[in-house]
Amino acid sequence: MLGGVFIFSGFVKAVDPLGSFYKIQDYLVAFGLISWLPSYVLLLAAILLAAVEFCVGVFLFMGMRRQGATLVALLLMLFMTPLTLYLAIADPVADCGCFGDAVVLTHWQTFGKNVLLLVAAVFVFKEWKQIVRFITIKMEWMISMYTMFFIIALSVYCLRNLPVLDFRPFKIGVNIPAGMAIPAGADLGEVETRFLMEKEGVRQEFTIDNYPDSTWHLVDTRTVVLREGYVPPISAFSLNDLETGEELTDSILSRSGYTFLLVAPYIELADDSNIDLINEIYDYSVEYGYGFYALTSSQPDAIEQWRDKTGAEYPFCQSDDITLKTIIRSNPGLLLLKDGTILNKWSDNQLPDEYVLTDTLERLPLGRQKLVSVWQTMGYVLLWFIVPLMLVLSIDILVIKRHERKKTL
Repeated sequence: MLGGVFIFSGFVKAVDPLGSFYKIQDYLVAFGLISWLPSYVLLLAAILLAAVEFCVGVFLFMGMRRQGATLVALLLMLFMTPLTLYLAIADPVADCGCFGDAVVLTHWQTFGKNVLLLVAAVFVFKEWKQIVRFITIKMEWMISMYTMFFIIALSVYCLRNLPVLDFRPFKIGVNIPAGMAIPAGADLGEVETRFLMEKEGVRQEFTIDNYPDSTWHLVDTRTVVLREGYVPPISAFSLNDLETGEELTDSILSRSGYTFLLVAPYIELADDSNIDLINEIYDYSVEYGYGFYALTSSQPDAIEQWRDKTGAEYPFCQSDDITLKTIIRSNPGLLLLKDGTILNKWSDNQLPDEYVLTDTLERLPLGRQKLVSVWQTMGYVLLWFIVPLMLVLSIDILVIKRHERKKTL
C-alpha cells in the first residue's frame, strides 16, 4: 500500500511538473517565504520531489534498497503529516496538491490519509528486513538507475511540451460554456454577509437581519459560507477587453466556428522564441476569418512591451492568472476552440506551422478534435517503464538467479 501510494503520487506530479511548481509557490506565499528562493530552484524541487516519491514507491514495491527506501518514506511522512494538520487547521492554501489535479482531497481527508501512511511507514521502517526482495542485489542498481531516468525524463518531456495526462477542467474535448453552467434545480448553497460595525470605539459584527442604526459606522464586510452548494467544474473563467474593460466571455465562447486563444499568464515572462510562428497563426486566422485572442493577467504596460518587442497585432483580454495557469501549462500556450469546445492544445514548442496550416481548418485534420484516452495514454507511458523492467527481471530470473542456484548446488 505504501509503495503504491508513493508511485501514484510521484507519477501524477511528474506528468504535471508546472502544477507542482505552482503549488510549491502557493505554499511559500502562504508562509511568506516566496522571496527566499528563485523560480528555477522551485521548479527543480518540484521535479525532484516527484522523482523521490516515485523511486521510493518502486523500491518499496520491488523490495530494493529496503533500508534506505523505508527511511526516506518515514522522513517524508514525518514531514507531511504535521504539515497537513496545520493546513487543515489554518487553511492557508486551497488544497495540499499531494496527488496533483488527479485526486483532490480536502485538508482533513489529506491529514487522515497521511496518518494511515505514517503508521504504515513506521511499521515498514521497523520491519524492513521482512520486505520481500524481487530482484537480486546484482541487478537492482540497473532498475534503480532506470527508475530515476524514466521519471525525470517524463517530467522534462511534460515540462517542455504539455502534460501527457490532463486532469484539469480545461482538458481537450471540454465545452467551456457547458462546464460553467449550473444544472436546473442544483443546490446553490447558502451564504451570509456579515458587517463589522463600530460605535464609540466598540466593534461588533452584524448580519442583514439585525443591521444597526446609522449611529454605527461600517468597518468591513465578509461573506460566510453556511452551506456548500453546487460548484461547476469551471467556475472562474472571465475575459475582459484590455482597452475598454468590457467583458467578452460570452461573445468569445458563443462565437460560431473556430477561435484561437493564445494563453500567457504572465506576458512579461513569456517565451518569445517562437513569436514569428505565433504571428503567422494570427495572420492565418485573419485570412480565413477565425477568431484570435491573447489572454493574460499582466498589466497594460507589460502588454505594450510585448507588442513593441514582437510586433503583435492581435487583441488582448485580461483574465485571472490562476485560471490561465490551469487552462494550459505553457507560457505562452495555444488553444483551438470550436463553438466553445476545446479541440486541441499546443505548448510554445509544439505550435502548428505553415506546413500544417495549408488550408481552411474545416479541411484539415487540425480542425478536428484531438482524440485523447486517459487509460490508453497512461498505459503507453507506463509501458516505457514496465517493458524494460520486465526485461531486467527476466534476465535476473533466467540468468543470475539460475547461476546463483548452480553455485549453491
